[in-house]
Amino acid sequence: MAFENILVEKTGAVAVIRLNRPKAMNALNGQLTAELAQALAELEADDAVRCLVITGNEKAFAAGADIKEMKDRSFMDVYKTEFITSTWEQVTKIRKPAIAAVAGYALGGGCELAMMCDFIIAADNARFGQPEITIGTIPGSGGTQRLTRFVGKSKAMEMCLTGRMMDAAEAERAGLVSRVVPLAELMAETMKAAEKIASLSLPSMMMAKEAINRAYETTLAEGVRFERRLFHATFATEDQKEGMSAFSEKRPPRFRDR
Repeated sequence: MAFENILVEKTGAVAVIRLNRPKAMNALNGQLTAELAQALAELEADDAVRCLVITGNEKAFAAGADIKEMKDRSFMDVYKTEFITSTWEQVTKIRKPAIAAVAGYALGGGCELAMMCDFIIAADNARFGQPEITIGTIPGSGGTQRLTRFVGKSKAMEMCLTGRMMDAAEAERAGLVSRVVPLAELMAETMKAAEKIASLSLPSMMMAKEAINRAYETTLAEGVRFERRLFHATFATEDQKEGMSAFSEKRPPRFRDR
């Protein structure tokens, strides 16, 4: 895979996608999001890849959408081309686990992209925000919806109405990120988590991911029912038999994704 705005590297069963527009603070333009969507689709289809990591550089995960590219578009331009929907949301469609490793600025579309991943590990210099209101618009890639689900109405409302940034410590307290690590350790800690995930049963991971995401779409009773049926379904897999047998026999499991 050869791309101009992202870098893709595979380490064992983990694929790392690095946003690579450093001169533009990794601003998300059409070409970058199209390349990201293509890479995600290809990695989703690659049986050798079991977990994905999306990251940027030390200064910015992504400092938002490319305003220069957007500013002169009309309503019909964005509506007829399904702007955002057509490429940005591929990360929400993949079934394999995806981790966002965030250092520096994750603003606007960058914050939204991080929230589309299954969880976020943040460096201690990370800054999150939805500053679209300061340029006369609102979040358009899930910022008002996912941020509210993560941090609650009051904090999401304040951030979206004022454009205030949230530092890494506050993001962890608020539940936006799973944990905060020193900047120098961000990728090592993220890869450790990704490699752990990649060592487990992929069908079980997919089911766990699907069940957790369902929690945001349904009532508690229906969510628990959905979880229960997926739990029952794991008993039809070879990996469940292997995992429980290995536990009983006090040995490491050898999962085969069956």
